[in-house]
Amino acid sequence: MEGGVPAIDSRTLLKGGKELVIRHAGENYRLRVTRQNRLILNK
Repeated sequence: MEGGVPAIDSRTLLKGGKELVIRHAGENYRLRVTRQNRLILNK
């Protein structure tokens, strides 16, 4: 935890994949790993 904020390793969320969908307030958001190994979150 950094500054009291919970932290989760991205590998735990992605489970070996390159993208996942996060559902929030009835909307879907796509989290994906780029070729440069960066994260992008799109609605």
